[in-house]
Amino acid sequence: MLSYKYPGVILTIESQREYLIPKSISLSHILGYLGKINNEDIKKNNNYDGTDSVGKIGLEYEYESFLMGSKGREQIEVDAIGKEIKKIADIQPIAGNNLILTIDSDIQSKLEELLSKALEKTKKTKGVAIAMDPMNGEILALVSLPGFDNNIFSKGISQEELQKILSDESRPLYNRSIYGLYPSGSTIKPVIAAAALQEGVITQWTQINSVGGIRINQWYFPDWKIGGHGLTNIKKALAESVNSFFYYIGGGYEQFEGLGLDKLLSNFRLAGIGSQTGIDLPGESEGLIPTKEWKEEVKKESWYIGDTYHLSIGQGDLLVTPLQVANWTSMISNGGILYQPRLVLKIIDNNNKIIKKIEPAVLQKNAFSEENLDIVKQGLRDTIVYGSARSLSDLPIKVAGKTGSAEWSSKKPTHAWFTSFAPYPDPKIVVTILIEEGGEGSSVAAPVAKEFYLWWSQNKFFMDK
Repeated sequence: MLSYKYPGVILTIESQREYLIPKSISLSHILGYLGKINNEDIKKNNNYDGTDSVGKIGLEYEYESFLMGSKGREQIEVDAIGKEIKKIADIQPIAGNNLILTIDSDIQSKLEELLSKALEKTKKTKGVAIAMDPMNGEILALVSLPGFDNNIFSKGISQEELQKILSDESRPLYNRSIYGLYPSGSTIKPVIAAAALQEGVITQWTQINSVGGIRINQWYFPDWKIGGHGLTNIKKALAESVNSFFYYIGGGYEQFEGLGLDKLLSNFRLAGIGSQTGIDLPGESEGLIPTKEWKEEVKKESWYIGDTYHLSIGQGDLLVTPLQVANWTSMISNGGILYQPRLVLKIIDNNNKIIKKIEPAVLQKNAFSEENLDIVKQGLRDTIVYGSARSLSDLPIKVAGKTGSAEWSSKKPTHAWFTSFAPYPDPKIVVTILIEEGGEGSSVAAPVAKEFYLWWSQNKFFMDK
C-alpha cells in the first residue's frame, strides 16, 4: 500500500508475540505477557514509542531490555502530496534476543496435570508445585494454579474479559509460588533440626520423651499423637513430625536449654527464610520472620515462650513462600549450599550467539555442616520408610521428604505441604507441593509427589542413565 495515494491513512507494521503452550496454562505466570506501553514505561526508557508493547509481568518484564530489540528508521524526502523523492537515511531494525530457559516442559506439564487432578479431587482451586535442580538452583517447573492464558492479554483483552479475571476469587493472575505467603508448618523442622545440631543443642543420640505435649502453667502445647511418641531422637522426630521434640530444641523446657529465639531467627536467615530468593521474576515476596520487636510494634503484645514454641513447629506468625521451602529443601539435600533459583540459562541472539550466560549463584554456603545435614537427611528418608509419608516407600527410587499441615485459620482446613528430594542420598531433583486448605500434607500433598516421582523415575531418571 502506498500511503501517498490515500491521504490521511498511515500504514504501520506491528509485531505480536504468540505463546505456543499446548495444553498448559501454568507457564503464563513464568513467561508473562506483552501489553501496551504506558507513561511509566516511557519514563523508564525513552527509546519506546507510544504505540509499543512491553513486558508486563514474568520473564517478559524481567528481561524486557534483552527482548525488546530496536526499531529500524527510514528517513525520506517527499513531495507536496507525500510521494517519495529520495531516501535520506536508512537504519535497519535489530531483532530482540531469545531466552533459553531452565524449565523442562515435560516436568512442567506433568506437575500441572497432577496438581490439577489433586485440586479437583479435593474440591480445592489453589495450589503450587515446584521442581528444581538442587545442585545449581535451576527451576525445572514452577506451577501455580489456577493459571491463565497469556495470549488473551497479548492479543488485546476486552474490559469485560479483564473484569471477569480480576473478580475471580481464586486470583488466577497471582503467582502463588513466589508471591504467596503461608505458614510453613512442619516443613521447617529440617531447618530447626540442622540448627540444633550445628549449635550443639543436641547430637544425633539425644533423646526426649514425648508424652503427648508439654505444659507451661495453664498453657498446653500438644503433640499431634495422643499419648505422645515415646523416646525420640532427631531422626524419629523428623520421620514422625514429633512436636514435643521441636518445642524442646526450639524454646527449651525445664532443665533442657533449647536454641532460643535469637538463634532460631539467625539460623532461619541462613536458610534464606525471611528474604527474597532472588529468582529472576519480578515481585517476589520476602516472607515474614516474627521477632519480639515486630510483635510489639504490629500486635502491641509482648513475646511469650509460647510464641517460640509455635515458631519451632512452623506455626504462629511465620510466613514463607513455596519457593523458599523448595530452596531450603535443596540446601539440605545438597549438603549445605543455598543457591539463587533461576529460570534463564542463557540469552542468545537470532544467530544463536550467546549474549549472556547465567551462571549458578550461591546465596549461602556451609552455614550447616555436611555431617549435620546428613543426619537430617536420614530423618527425612525415615519419613518415607516408616514415618508420615510412608505411602512413598514403594517407589522405584529412594525419596526423602517432609510433610506439613499448616494451621492458619480456626475455621478453615490446614494448608497441605510436602517437600522432598530424590534420589536419596544424592539428589537430582527437589519437589515441593502445596495445596491451599488441602488438609493433611501426608494424605493430600504427598500423593501428588508420589505420582510425579513414579513418572519421573520412568521417563527421566532411569532414561538418562
